[in-house]
Amino acid sequence: MSRKDTLGFVIKTLDNLFFRNMFAYETSQRGMDEVTVMHGWILGFLYENDDRDIFQKDIETEFSIARSTVTSIVKLMEKKGYIRRESVEQDGRLKKLVLTARGRKIHEQHIGCIDVLEARCKRNITPEEMEAFLAVAGKLKQNLEEDIACSYARMSPSGKKTEGR
Repeated sequence: MSRKDTLGFVIKTLDNLFFRNMFAYETSQRGMDEVTVMHGWILGFLYENDDRDIFQKDIETEFSIARSTVTSIVKLMEKKGYIRRESVEQDGRLKKLVLTARGRKIHEQHIGCIDVLEARCKRNITPEEMEAFLAVAGKLKQNLEEDIACSYARMSPSGKKTEGR
């Protein structure tokens, strides 16, 4: 099997092409080069969940990204004025993430770009092929999440692998 036939290679290549296309479209059509694609996804998540409190942990879970990565992203988004952190009544230590007016406006511009890119990516793909792709992608995601959970379960509280496992 060629390296180019492996799942990891294909997925990473698609990911790179998707983000490059999004960036090219946004900068050429909308002048939105200041917003990263990940910022756009997070703004969309906050926008769609406006009816509930969203915390950093929710972002980690939704996008399967590490706490340190989310911390960096949230800090930058806050600095750029897209979001703000607010204390919650039940625990002053917890900070929910809230869209600012600027973040809402950026999302509304960004969502149009996503819709265009989605349509461009799906051309020449039948609804049945799309359904099959999403089913397979869901199984891949589930397998990977289970493997991560098993890896963490084999580690001791100190972060080191336990013997015999």
